[in-house]
Amino acid sequence: MKSKLLLTPVVFIILTSCLHKRPDPVEFINPNIGGISPLLETTVPLVNLPNSMMRVHRLPGNYQAEKVNGFPFILCGHRNGTAGLLMPTSGKISANPYKWQSYYDHDYEVCTPYYYSVWLEDPDIDLEFTVAEKSSFYRISWNKNEQKNLMLEVTANGSINIIDKNTVEGYEFYQNKVKVFFYLKTEKNFITDSVWDSDINSARFTSSPEGTKPTVSLTFKVPEKEKIGIKMGVSFVDAGQARSNLEREIPGWDFEMLKKQGRERWNDALGKILVSGGAEDQKIVFYTALYRTYERMVNISEDGRYYSGFDDKIHKDNDTAFFVDDWMWDTYRAAHPLQAMINPELEGLKIQSYVRMYEQSGWMPLFPILFGDNPCMNGNHSAAIIADAYFKGIRNFDIQKAYEGIKKNAMEATMLPWRNGPMCSLDTFYLKNGYYPALNPGEKETVALVHPFEKRQAVALTLGQSYDDWCLARLAKALGKNDDYEYFLKRSHNYANLYNQETGFFAPRTTDGKWVKDFDPKFSGGLGNRDYYDENNGWTYLWDVQHDISGLIGLMGGRDEFVNRLNQLFIEPLGKWKPDYLQQMPDATGQVGQFVMGNEPSLHIPYLYNYAGAPWRTQQRVRMLLDTWFTNSPFGMPGDEDGGGLSAFVVFSSMGFYPVTPGLPVFNIGSPVFTDISIKLQNNKTFRILARGSSRENKYIQKAKLNGKDWNKPWFLWDDIKNGGVMELDMSSRPDYNWGSGPADAPPSKLPD
Repeated sequence: MKSKLLLTPVVFIILTSCLHKRPDPVEFINPNIGGISPLLETTVPLVNLPNSMMRVHRLPGNYQAEKVNGFPFILCGHRNGTAGLLMPTSGKISANPYKWQSYYDHDYEVCTPYYYSVWLEDPDIDLEFTVAEKSSFYRISWNKNEQKNLMLEVTANGSINIIDKNTVEGYEFYQNKVKVFFYLKTEKNFITDSVWDSDINSARFTSSPEGTKPTVSLTFKVPEKEKIGIKMGVSFVDAGQARSNLEREIPGWDFEMLKKQGRERWNDALGKILVSGGAEDQKIVFYTALYRTYERMVNISEDGRYYSGFDDKIHKDNDTAFFVDDWMWDTYRAAHPLQAMINPELEGLKIQSYVRMYEQSGWMPLFPILFGDNPCMNGNHSAAIIADAYFKGIRNFDIQKAYEGIKKNAMEATMLPWRNGPMCSLDTFYLKNGYYPALNPGEKETVALVHPFEKRQAVALTLGQSYDDWCLARLAKALGKNDDYEYFLKRSHNYANLYNQETGFFAPRTTDGKWVKDFDPKFSGGLGNRDYYDENNGWTYLWDVQHDISGLIGLMGGRDEFVNRLNQLFIEPLGKWKPDYLQQMPDATGQVGQFVMGNEPSLHIPYLYNYAGAPWRTQQRVRMLLDTWFTNSPFGMPGDEDGGGLSAFVVFSSMGFYPVTPGLPVFNIGSPVFTDISIKLQNNKTFRILARGSSRENKYIQKAKLNGKDWNKPWFLWDDIKNGGVMELDMSSRPDYNWGSGPADAPPSKLPD
């Protein structure tokens, strides 16, 4: 007698669900999000591996460009330029790069983090590429019965050598300082080659002299529509290392295998956070944002050596890693705290790179990039990055040397924006008087070190340094340096010296202690309000006291007035015709009243309601901002993304929490977009957030539990989740005005060290 297998409905559902595999995280990424900017810089559809040196995108990168100019050998620094240019052409050869350009259509373009393909319409060529850590692999198919050419250009001074009929090598001087070496191999021999100099003289020579900006054409004789491979290794160390990088990473011609490996690398990185629920577009926005936080910093160690732009030398790296390309003013707020949470060991290696930069240059850098420090913006924010990591238990860096470096910057370096080096008279005034001095309108600058465009930014500098000093104070206390602790803690209160009780804003003061004349917190200060603030006005910098929010509440007269001012921020009129407003403040994009979603100093502001008894307002504001400004479209980024600066806000806020004060291991609770979020922490632990019923309408928290206990606080500690745990939230379409609203429920501004 044969038995019969009967499928019950439950078994059938289980088997059916197994057939429908959960999509990989990488499938939710749209690199063209943000390709059309509100006013300034666009995002680019970058192909790279997480934190890898090799980064490639089409040129130009903006979505509205009708033509592709070519593909750089490598993106050397985020928004800091590329090296080399590669472009296939058909027919007659031209050494003029403008004649290589081709129309393309986004409908015939495939953009992923690990792979890109496009149809170049004019020459009728299909091009695709994928990448390894320090090398790239192109496949090209010429579809016309015409001459098939590959054009290579060194876009700055450099050299190209034709080695044989399938090998080209050379270098380019990036920023007139760093040699970017390249080593290129072709799968099929090229039958002819030509080299032109910068004046497009059609000289034929096998070795182009240094400094001629040479252009090379390689011609192939292959059947139409046959794919041929082009692969390239790049190095910042030397020519032999470029070859070694290529041969180690791409030894053969298996394009699909390399592409598969890239996909796996991205799934591993993105898979540290898994989400369920929410709309598909919300998942796309979320994972695209997470992908962008992996663009920087990048590991430029090559077989135990690395080039450092901080002393222009080649160093041994003792089998660790050396990371560059970071814009601290943008990334200390959320991008670094995110990586400290999901990639703590990697974060420690990045900080140790900062320590090496200090040892090599004598100063802690502000914007460490490939060619050295590029001290944009303002602030000694390495203090925040280091403190945040240290107080989350990250210790794989030299904390004593790191402290030495940030203390030296705090005591000896100038605070002036776009400068790094010894103090000037304005800095000594700050140390004595507790605020950075400003000039009255029309008053001529008296200090030569002040940047002619960036100006003094006197209020922004005072507020930012107060926060950095607080971070330094916390580290000092943890390291047993009690005198330093008392000194820097006192300095951390300097922000209050610029609060004008009559106007209710942080305002500039002159050297005689008087308030600047005829001061308007919206518009005084010239282009970008740089005389007094930076890229934003007094409404944004009113909240720039991340380290002492209880003190800020006291300055404003209490919790009710604090909430009223926050509410007013989101409805306060621009005060000018919008084109005039943006002409003065081009970085202040994504406006909601005077709130500026498109610029990093605003990121923590929606969470400040938690400190004053109105966490439901935080839940409301955050969800509105995500829904309004971060969308699955080329218009889906409200400002300059800055390599993870804004994207990290999206990642945290979509998960339902945010680090208002880096350096203090506390997270503020917002409103999760998804119903189930799993975050892989260290030691294979998982922190899970269950937001029952969460939807576009159901954004308000009614009840909460943390690790099984009732939770009535709109915040939690890193210690609460570092070993894994569960946050359970019951969501509703109406606010619970009582949840988390008591004075004792407010997030702490301080914790015992």
